[in-house]
Amino acid sequence: MGRLFKPLLILLLLAVIALVAYAYIGPYFGADFSPPQTEIRQPVELDAN
Repeated sequence: MGRLFKPLLILLLLAVIALVAYAYIGPYFGADFSPPQTEIRQPVELDAN
């Protein structure tokens, strides 16, 4: 069990490091993480009797 746990932990750690690196370096290579900016208008009826 110990032989299986250590490589999985190392693989998980490398995956986390790769994800963080992609989040920081990605915009330099053309990855755009910003959400699309659109205005949404929706009429609201208030029932205030």
